[in-house]
Amino acid sequence: MEDQVILHIKGLCLGSVAGNVIVDKVDLRLHKGEVLGLIGESGAGKSTIGLASMCYARAGVHIAEGEVVLDGVNIRSLDAEGRRDMRGKRIAYIAQSAAAAFNPAHTLMDQVCEAPLLHGLMTRSEAQAWARELFAALDLPDPQNFGARYPHQVSGGQLQRAMAAMAMSCRPDVLVLDEPTTALDVTTQIEVLILLKSLIRQYNTAALYITHDLAVVAQVADRIKVLRHGKEVEEGETNQILHHATKDYTARLVAVRGAAANERAIAATVKETTVLSIDDCHAYYGDFHVVRGVSLDVKLGETVAVVGESGSGKSTLARVITGLLAPRSGNIVFQGQALPKSLGERSKELKRRIQLVYQIPDVAINPRQSLLDIIGRPVEFYFGAGRAEVLARAKELMALVELPVEYLERRPGQLSGGQKQRVCIARALAAKPDLIILDEPTSALDPLVAEEILTLLRKLQRELGLSYVLITHDLDVVHRIAHRTAVMLQGQFVAFDKTDNIFDRPDHPYTQKLITAVPEMRVDWLDEVLEKRRLAAV
Repeated sequence: MEDQVILHIKGLCLGSVAGNVIVDKVDLRLHKGEVLGLIGESGAGKSTIGLASMCYARAGVHIAEGEVVLDGVNIRSLDAEGRRDMRGKRIAYIAQSAAAAFNPAHTLMDQVCEAPLLHGLMTRSEAQAWARELFAALDLPDPQNFGARYPHQVSGGQLQRAMAAMAMSCRPDVLVLDEPTTALDVTTQIEVLILLKSLIRQYNTAALYITHDLAVVAQVADRIKVLRHGKEVEEGETNQILHHATKDYTARLVAVRGAAANERAIAATVKETTVLSIDDCHAYYGDFHVVRGVSLDVKLGETVAVVGESGSGKSTLARVITGLLAPRSGNIVFQGQALPKSLGERSKELKRRIQLVYQIPDVAINPRQSLLDIIGRPVEFYFGAGRAEVLARAKELMALVELPVEYLERRPGQLSGGQKQRVCIARALAAKPDLIILDEPTSALDPLVAEEILTLLRKLQRELGLSYVLITHDLDVVHRIAHRTAVMLQGQFVAFDKTDNIFDRPDHPYTQKLITAVPEMRVDWLDEVLEKRRLAAV
């Protein structure tokens, strides 16, 4: 199939300005219409290879050796204008963090239409019509008018889908998909996977699918390449990697992901003391009613999960609890006392006791600060610690979240997405809170690192009596850590019960839909979903 190879990467080596090897002599072949999954732990080089396939490199990183051949042309040998002509038109990229990739000053429609207009592929009216078609296919709300919004006016999941539309706007030969469903709930994830799979088939598009979710990549990838520390561990057909891995590291990745589907939350000492109580809460963005009459209580040492589709109000509820958004009505009681609704009205001690781990680390940490400044700031602010004490505590927190101590001198731009997420968790822990709002805490992490973070969260809960409110779309994480689960739809709770009851005896149709939408780690699962839909439509 040599004549069908659309992308051929030969002996790729990337290094940092500090002299570290990030990617070490990786070879990659991608045929027309084929999907190659790149999996591995955070920092393995997956996203770096994805960017290098377009001859991009992050700040502080350079392509040292190798060729990147796109449809017979070594794009490393092209000048800047020649590379620009390739990017977007022939090869397009869906970034891991859509929030950091969009320009906040331009509408979504302008940004989706930019590439086909720039490359002269469509008129503006044609580009807008195609964009609306993509918005509808990606199940975005009000697709005829969705493009008039700005990035900050949509949820994280909706923004990720808008980025998929932007990447597909030129119908490229190669798509580089860097965690394209990370921010999506499971029901939307299915729709995006179905769309991507159909587009790849329809246009004979090739794709590099970068992910840490083996169940997701199993639905779309023909082959899987496993990476670790910038080197290839093994490569094979998807079924072979999932069921007959030859390397121990690959086998551990598969085993952790497989165990997650069956593991239930380990019983912890949950006391009857109520830490947080919310009664009939209503919250708005302007005139838009986002949270509608929600009531919630969290006990000492308990984890309460809130699940639901993108835009259902989960993250807005987190903002209400932390005081970032004042509710229009309703009562919030924390540790037996009425909690001031606005963050500005809360005391320094109250702010310390409730911490938030944000959904998107790229927009949650200052890119100009070192990790020592980011993690050490709460220690200094809340406890008045001196520089030596701040450094000692920062080192302790780095060890807790499994990051090398020497990374304290680095800035966020020098970290992978998963590493940035761990920095956010360390920063929250630095304040020694009583309640932590976890807004998708493991969404950017590979299975092995996510397992370590979940183990850490449970350990801290047992030892410190911490209470968690877990905002997530990952039902596997809910299985493993949540004692009770609330299911949110259009700003309301349609179910709130013990987690076992939610999963074993789902009553509401939407709860049933969520549970059946969780991908299984077998290659024919998505095809079975499509077949069931086809039969139901007959």
